[in-house]
Amino acid sequence: MPIPKEVLAVSRPKNTVVIAYGKEKNLYSVRQRIGCRNDNGRHLPVNGPTIGHIVDLQYVPLDDAAPVDVSLSPIDLKDWANVVLCDREFKGIQAELFAVYSHSDAMKIYCIAILRVCNPGIKNYELKEAYETSFLSELYPGIPLSKNTVSTFLNDLGKTCSRIVQFMRNRTAAVSMDHHLLVDGTLKSDESRVNSLSEFSRKAKTKGTRDISVLYAFDLEEMEPVCSKCFPGNMLDATSYNEFIRENHITKGIIVADKGFPESAAHEQFEAHSDLHYLNPVKRNSKLIERHNMLDFTGILSGYEGITYKKEKCVGIDKWLYSYRDSYKASKEEADWLRRAKNARTYKLEDLREKQKTFGTIVLECDLDLPPETAYKAYDSRWEIEIVMRYYKSACEFDETRVQDDYSVIGSEFCDFLSTVLTFRLMKQFDQVKLLEERTYKKLMSVLERAKKARNEGEDWQLIRINPSQEEILQKLNLISAPEKPPKKKPGRPKGSKKKKEEVGTIETMKRKRGRPKGSKNKPKPQPDVPENGLET
Repeated sequence: MPIPKEVLAVSRPKNTVVIAYGKEKNLYSVRQRIGCRNDNGRHLPVNGPTIGHIVDLQYVPLDDAAPVDVSLSPIDLKDWANVVLCDREFKGIQAELFAVYSHSDAMKIYCIAILRVCNPGIKNYELKEAYETSFLSELYPGIPLSKNTVSTFLNDLGKTCSRIVQFMRNRTAAVSMDHHLLVDGTLKSDESRVNSLSEFSRKAKTKGTRDISVLYAFDLEEMEPVCSKCFPGNMLDATSYNEFIRENHITKGIIVADKGFPESAAHEQFEAHSDLHYLNPVKRNSKLIERHNMLDFTGILSGYEGITYKKEKCVGIDKWLYSYRDSYKASKEEADWLRRAKNARTYKLEDLREKQKTFGTIVLECDLDLPPETAYKAYDSRWEIEIVMRYYKSACEFDETRVQDDYSVIGSEFCDFLSTVLTFRLMKQFDQVKLLEERTYKKLMSVLERAKKARNEGEDWQLIRINPSQEEILQKLNLISAPEKPPKKKPGRPKGSKKKKEEVGTIETMKRKRGRPKGSKNKPKPQPDVPENGLET
């Protein structure tokens, strides 16, 4: 709503500007103009402090002695522990952002990512208040995060998507050659009708919503996401697989994927990069299984209970097959099959015997000659990527997009990716100090949110009182110091105290010997003088 002309016409000091505030934008403050700043060639004014107000079409200067409105006063109570911990664990990402973005842009991205972790499900228009009421505004003051600023920034971030790609490539370049990269995707609800990424996936058609697809690569050894990319919701995994590897410059490591990402879909990438390898499951109806008799298991897998295996080199090509049968999973799959056959009344003995051959089995293909135990362990660790996707959707509440157009979706998803990286760094820290043994990730984050700092006028920030169990969590995370314990007193009498001699001046007092002193028995006693008459005088 524009400021009325009659308000703007009120006489006021030079080099000032009128600012509307309040819920109805019907209150008017007068602020000083203290200069301007250069923003990509644009000269933008910089406003200073409020020096007065316009009340009833009259300029009323501020009385320095009078109390300031609470709406204009600084915030004296802020979230502390969650923000400080996030900043500590995420600090290293700043250098990665500075390599691609300007300092101001990098810090906007950095702060948005942290705020989304500390405030799951937060909307973009809520970021400003969350920033101002957290210690993030004390650590990094002056970050503009208003609704319009964030909206425009995410759009610009998506428009310059080549920088996002460069950021991802810098991360994949740091992956070690022997690390395993778990690749998987997830669908996010996106009801936008103005972006081309929003399409009906196979799953979405049944629930009547549009989706976008997000692919992730997760470094198993580092336990954190490496890169990501958005695709339309209706694009098949096999179609996006090659593009994902190519665009992110994944040129080394061992990619561990599921059946939706076959080696054939990205064959040219594996052929072009000798340090890039794959370990993938093959479909149960694959001819490779029957051709090499992979269900005739030849040994028992060392280090595992109830798992048999077979390893075989493919004929004519540098590819190895690894097959495994888990007896526990086999019995479970058989029980599930029998239950479905019973409900559908389709049970046949010949069908059961045919299915029993494949119950609990998995066949892997790999271009490396690996020990069977190594290949199984690598694929069995794929559940880690499922954790990524679960926390991506639940812990961070990234199960739907927050924006509308293509550019904003790309920009927002980049911030979500960084938030996911931070989430896993927090989980690693919680796990290292054994906090996840009794509490969930969400519970720990809620405890950290309660640890706030407050200040009184003229005083420093102080941690508000929390209960002992919460204090212990902060101590384990090295956010506060543990109180010094007094030294333990050793049990028993102090050394040497039993036979210590007493000293009086310079003369040592010795223990008296038993019995009467020598010569004391026969010593005569002195007698009183008696006169001749026998009377005492």
